[in-house]
Amino acid sequence: MSEVFSPDADLARARDGDDAAFGRLVEPLRRELHAHCYRMLGSTHDADDALQDALLRAWRGLARFERRSSLRTWLYTVASRVCLDALARGTRRMLPIDLGPSGERAVLDDAPVTEVAWLTPYADADLPTSPHGRYEQREAVELAFVAACQHLPGNQRAALLLFDVLGFSAAEIAEMMDTSVASVNSALQRARRLVAERVPPISQQSTLRTLDDARVRGLVTGYAGALERGDADALVALLTEDVTWSMPPLRHWYAGIVAVRDFATEVPLARCGSWRHRAATANGQPAVASYLAGPAADPGTYPAWSVNVLTLRDDRIAGITSFIGVDHFRALSLPTAL
Repeated sequence: MSEVFSPDADLARARDGDDAAFGRLVEPLRRELHAHCYRMLGSTHDADDALQDALLRAWRGLARFERRSSLRTWLYTVASRVCLDALARGTRRMLPIDLGPSGERAVLDDAPVTEVAWLTPYADADLPTSPHGRYEQREAVELAFVAACQHLPGNQRAALLLFDVLGFSAAEIAEMMDTSVASVNSALQRARRLVAERVPPISQQSTLRTLDDARVRGLVTGYAGALERGDADALVALLTEDVTWSMPPLRHWYAGIVAVRDFATEVPLARCGSWRHRAATANGQPAVASYLAGPAADPGTYPAWSVNVLTLRDDRIAGITSFIGVDHFRALSLPTAL
């Protein structure tokens, strides 16, 4: 007779030290907990570490879980506290726009800035689509939203994410964060004001719903094809007049069609080498994985170069964020060479 598994039975087994039972309990929540850690910390690598730490703390402290709340609530309590501890020790994640104004002309000798903790892209393939709070799960990993959250103090960030994204009540959050309901509501008000100032009124999910799949594919393939052909006119035709292009970990970024065209013409279209591309997604947005055959590459090989997350508005590209580095490809389960 096969063994019967149920949440209650697995909880009892886990309390007795059965790590397999604990694994079965947390597995349905693992992906959303990881996304929560990413929103809090702005880094896939940091989210990996935070989730691992949170599950270890939960496993060791399972005897203290008194079932006054659900297992989901308790795990979010542990994960949020781990993230708050990490924020207290570290610095916030940034994008180039946080370092200074945009450039008007291409910088040819732009070097990586290693002393900055950079925001990283996020693999969104397995995120749930149904909302718990005011934001859909995919809206809440969009670059603009996650970047805005990095400007919030830890308590405001946690309150906003737990309430508006995950649907916990103010009373639940107060207990999770060991504070008062009034403090939670105050933190929420301040957080919402700042996020509203930094996040466009129309989300990428709303924009994508207004575009048919063919148009989105056309923007992705058009962007990739223009770079591969070195066609500045074709690239510019896809962009809004106020388009931005940034390339963490490089400091300089560009805003407006004139500056972006100058950068594109002087750097990726003229000086980098031969490009190949693959369509992708990241942060709930269309993306393009770029592979570059530069002078050091083996003949016929295109090593990974950057993951370009596209921000759309109407039927044009309004923002390009090119995350440079092979680690981003691994985090998004993309090949590291073509």
